[in-house]
Amino acid sequence: MKRWVTLFTLLLLVVSPFFTSVASANDYKGHQMKEELSYWVNKGVIQTDAKGNVSPDRAVTRGEFASYLARSLELPASTKYTFKDLKANTSRTIEIQNAAGAGILGGYPDGSFKPNQQITRQQMAGMIFKAFRYLDIPVNTKLVQFKDSKKISPNFVDAVSAASNLNIIRGDQGYFKPTNNATIGHASAFLFRMFAVTDSSKPSVPTPPANGNVDPEVYKISSVTNGQLNPTNQSFLKFEDALAAYNASSSVQTISQNNVIIKMKSGQVFASENPKQYTSLYSDSALKKEVTYVQKGFELDYVGSSENHVIVELGGYKYYAKHAEVDLVPTQLSAGSSYYKVSNDGLLVHYPYYRTYDSKTKKYTGKYAEYTVGPVASSALKKGQTYTSNDGVHFKERGSQTVVKYYPYFQFQSVRQPSSYSGTDLERFIKSALESREKTGIARYKNATTKSKLIGLGSYIKSTEKLHQVNAMFILATAIHESDYGMSANAQNKNNIFGIRVFDSSPDKGEVYQDPTKSIDAFIGRYINLNYANPFGAYANGAAPGNKAVGFNMKYASDPFWGSKIAGHMWRIDQYLGNKDANQAELAFISFTGTADVNIRTSPEVRNSSNILFSYKSKHPGELTAFGYPLVIVDRTHSSDGYVWYKVLADTNPDYKKPSEPYGWIRSDLVTLVK
Repeated sequence: MKRWVTLFTLLLLVVSPFFTSVASANDYKGHQMKEELSYWVNKGVIQTDAKGNVSPDRAVTRGEFASYLARSLELPASTKYTFKDLKANTSRTIEIQNAAGAGILGGYPDGSFKPNQQITRQQMAGMIFKAFRYLDIPVNTKLVQFKDSKKISPNFVDAVSAASNLNIIRGDQGYFKPTNNATIGHASAFLFRMFAVTDSSKPSVPTPPANGNVDPEVYKISSVTNGQLNPTNQSFLKFEDALAAYNASSSVQTISQNNVIIKMKSGQVFASENPKQYTSLYSDSALKKEVTYVQKGFELDYVGSSENHVIVELGGYKYYAKHAEVDLVPTQLSAGSSYYKVSNDGLLVHYPYYRTYDSKTKKYTGKYAEYTVGPVASSALKKGQTYTSNDGVHFKERGSQTVVKYYPYFQFQSVRQPSSYSGTDLERFIKSALESREKTGIARYKNATTKSKLIGLGSYIKSTEKLHQVNAMFILATAIHESDYGMSANAQNKNNIFGIRVFDSSPDKGEVYQDPTKSIDAFIGRYINLNYANPFGAYANGAAPGNKAVGFNMKYASDPFWGSKIAGHMWRIDQYLGNKDANQAELAFISFTGTADVNIRTSPEVRNSSNILFSYKSKHPGELTAFGYPLVIVDRTHSSDGYVWYKVLADTNPDYKKPSEPYGWIRSDLVTLVK
């Protein structure tokens, strides 16, 4: 399908009831604090309900604001303080305890916290004041005079003064109103202003003094011969001049800025070592709209570059990246690149190439990893042949221009599709997998059959599938991947089997749970069904593991092959238990390329908004029209409007409608079947 449509067609789509947007019609789009609310919702700090609403004018509670601070500041886990009126090991309790451990809040003399009590303006100022103290940011506590200053509790005078001096919490016609309650909208604004102060208070990097030994920022052009980069004698003060010389010579392969390659004729791009430990990928050349991100060391396809950005391709999409977050390696200096190979027994094996950085030698070392994607279902993929692919679906045969399209089944199957296996079946697989790990003799798997945190979880995972409509094999596969079969340090010491709040920059951190079942609850409740599978979620890109173009992988993991690896684990579970689930559902994806939302309806007809179940936000399926929202088709019918309609599994959470509606309908001309 063509990427662009005529303006007339676009206007028809926008006004057509078929494309009426529900997902975008939340309760804060027109709110006075819509920018602040949108910012914190997108960050996952303020969480929406199933319909995407936040109730911005509702009074915020002490517990909610404590959670906002804990999430936004990414506070470390703490059990230093506990409160008698908080239920142990719930996400809210953990966040309140983390904030208390950081010294940002305290409880009442009777040992309670009163999380459901509406927070007052002066209490909010108090938490913000302590947050600045936690961040070691100096504040001005000179008293600000309000008409009702005497009503401010002595315990909060400094806090109110600091917040007022910084214009975080403002007065109203000369009154502070310290005991008035703040709304969720107010909280978003106060928090936004607090972080603005935080950013402006960061020390700037001093500029080294100019002297005769410091060269100006110059551009140089280089050739590559005998595995070496050979700069010419020419230097340029302007990028445009260097570019002209680069284009004029066939022997010149690169442009460097202060000895760092910023442009090349051909080659690879690698996510580089940087303070974030990952590379952001943007949809715009101004580098403002981050779409996804990639873990340091992983390979990207090079498209081109300018003085200000690098253009890369990943997952069938073109993205922009900052020069400071990528390394360019010319083809002539390449030490390796990722590839796929079909084994003699018909399995698709991936060999991703990535680079690690040695801080002592200040050099990169390249290595190959290996994992099995699953059995090849396409006869076009030949045994013994090697292929390249940057999206895991389009495979180009090495030494040929032949491209084969193949979707690994579990990678693109909706997690709303239930597994046919019981809890006992899952437990049987867990037992076998742990026995196999233990037999390897690898130190970290010693006593895995008795120590793994996955032991005994089969039935709980299956009951979670039924309650939350999230595939049990997906839950187990993700736990296996994230916890190294329940043997990782976070699993063993914290019962955290999903790596929750374990980031690239702080792998030693992570939430603590009473037992592994609580980790399952958090993974499904706070992540998959809140923000990822649910089409109203902040990070909704389709309810499947996916890749860096679609599904959970876009925002859940920086590893670009996370979705493929999860699918590989699902295949291994299915293979061991009898191959009952693979290729059982008919898969498809939304291939509409317009800018309007696409509706899923409760009946196979375009009526009006009354039969819209939910809407998928506008998403272009990529340059090759291969990665729209994934669907599972369960039935089809011819409607009186002349179209074929597909009945599909609904991505919405099971409690979205009463009674629950697990299915919806979509017109077939908006959909492409996976074959």
